[in-house]
Amino acid sequence: MGDGWAAASVDGGSEEHSEAGNAEPIRVLVVDDHALFRRGLEIVLAQEEGITVVGEAADGAEAVEKAADLLPDIILMDVRMPRRSGIEACTAIKEVVPSAKIVMLTISDEEADLYEAIKAGATGYLLKEISTDEVASAIRAVADGQSQISPSMASKLLTEFKSMIQRTDDRRLVPAPKLTDREIEVLKLVATGMNNREIARELFISENTVKNHVRNILEKLQLHSRMEAVVYAMREKILEIG
Repeated sequence: MGDGWAAASVDGGSEEHSEAGNAEPIRVLVVDDHALFRRGLEIVLAQEEGITVVGEAADGAEAVEKAADLLPDIILMDVRMPRRSGIEACTAIKEVVPSAKIVMLTISDEEADLYEAIKAGATGYLLKEISTDEVASAIRAVADGQSQISPSMASKLLTEFKSMIQRTDDRRLVPAPKLTDREIEVLKLVATGMNNREIARELFISENTVKNHVRNILEKLQLHSRMEAVVYAMREKILEIG
């Protein structure tokens, strides 16, 4: 893996790893059909404090079995693999080990793979051009409740959101839950990729206040992640993309 982009991140509501400090290492399962790539990741992550690779798998079917057995915190998984694809495995793993957070680490920059991965429950979508240092940073960010996605792929998501809104112009939509003006402000900034600290600076409020707003937004919309909230808000025309 060579030098790459800095993955775009979106803070989430989970604070379990940050609150726990360094007491418990982040348990990682590596899934890829190339043994050399798996080994390379293990070597890189073995040098990182607070991260432990607890196992590896060579395909999606084995990934589901290993996830159920090892109960990892984070799963780094390729999209296209034999026997069972990463996206199919993602769906199965979320049913068996819902606490596991799955990050797709792939060469595929196909929009269809990105959309299907998110629908299947992936928390991140990173291209393999990411630098080695950024792999560990992405793991820590996801463990701390953020979503990680390549900026180039994020722009494709925004384009799809806009198209989705246009396609639903003629549909009768169920009225969306009422968000306050401040919650809408926060959600708009989330949609731009800002993290909690950046949103707090932008709105001149505390970081804890931002976290509370995000938590309330997710509860009102009955969603589980900030990424889902942005998709929902754009679909329901709570937000618009210029």
